[in-house]
Amino acid sequence: MSDAALTHGLHAAHHPRQMHHFDSMAQQKETATFGMWVFLVTEIMFFGGMFAAYMLYRMWYFPGFAAGSSELDITLGGTNTVVLIGSSLTVAMAVHAAQLGKRNQTVWLLIATGILGIVFLVIKYFEYKVKFAGHTLPDGATIWLFPGREFGIGNFLYRGFDVSQSPELAPIASQVRVFMVIYFALTGMHALHMIIGLGILSVILRMAIRGEFSKDWYIPVEIFGLYWHFVDIVWIFLFPLLYLVHRHG
Repeated sequence: MSDAALTHGLHAAHHPRQMHHFDSMAQQKETATFGMWVFLVTEIMFFGGMFAAYMLYRMWYFPGFAAGSSELDITLGGTNTVVLIGSSLTVAMAVHAAQLGKRNQTVWLLIATGILGIVFLVIKYFEYKVKFAGHTLPDGATIWLFPGREFGIGNFLYRGFDVSQSPELAPIASQVRVFMVIYFALTGMHALHMIIGLGILSVILRMAIRGEFSKDWYIPVEIFGLYWHFVDIVWIFLFPLLYLVHRHG
């Protein structure tokens, strides 16, 4: 057989989903997976900076952090932790089903993952709503959301005590404000990643419903699974760091 005929035969045997610049589907999968891990490393560095700020201010203002943590709803936070652990299970099962070429199972497991993700965001919405109603927000956010309402140390409420009547609580009130800034920054950024994940999931689900995945090509499901696991792991760290500070010692 001539070289030209051999080359033609190899190209004819290519999987429809194989890009022309890859020698094989295995190489394409390895490259895509490596690319996703590189992206996740950048995400780790991004959240790592925020976690570093948290640890630094926690060391400086531990009393205020403990006080602020005690104001969070540990039941809602714990429920969201269970929800995300459940979503990690369903997405792992979805990846496994896709690898086996089980279309219907993949679809339903992806739907279950999406539902759990939405449940998480709904719970977080109600948790934020309580904070907004109580004006437990950083100064800038309060001015933007509640124009015309003053929000200084003089009228900051902590556990029902008016700081203006108890000046000795003023330093703690300032520290609690720092905790709340970090709380909204970390949980808000995490929620944004959840929303992005649900958007990606909608695309993956549509592809699964169309039957585009098979035993030979399931890279998008696997790559999405890595992203979803990362977002879940971030919350596993956030829950004890934010909600359990007051239980320290």
